[in-house]
Amino acid sequence: MDLSKITSTPDAVNVVIEISANSEPVKYEFNKEFGLLQVDRFLSASMTYPCNYGFIPNTNADDGDPVDVLVLTQFPLAPSVLISVRPIGALFTKDEKGKDEKILAVPISSVDHYYDNIKNYSDLPKNLLDKIAHFFSHYKDLEKGKTVAVGEWVSAEEAKKIIFVE
Repeated sequence: MDLSKITSTPDAVNVVIEISANSEPVKYEFNKEFGLLQVDRFLSASMTYPCNYGFIPNTNADDGDPVDVLVLTQFPLAPSVLISVRPIGALFTKDEKGKDEKILAVPISSVDHYYDNIKNYSDLPKNLLDKIAHFFSHYKDLEKGKTVAVGEWVSAEEAKKIIFVE
């Protein structure tokens, strides 16, 4: 799978899904060398990802990986699919490797208009935001040498600055 041709704009960010929402507790990561998903590890905590989890091709986060994205959808997405999304915020986290922001996004209107009224993370129910933050606070709890500290949520505009580094 050649990801080098995948581009994004601030209003239509293309994301490759690695992990489906509510799927088994398996952490997959895209293997650039082979062009497919690889099992990174099985989560020790009995938790499932609260939303679809993927990355933005051709971006670089502070940890050296592509920028991570949490994609809210009405239904779980299959791993390895490409979806166009609109960033609505980001959750600041820090793990044993350093800063590791998670962009929060929804499908663009032409993919699913269900989320058209959601412009910013603050438009979502607090319970959903708490559930996402709780997951990232605890999903590494039983793994030796792994830690996560969850910080604050930031706006859609701040999320775009993380993606499109100036």
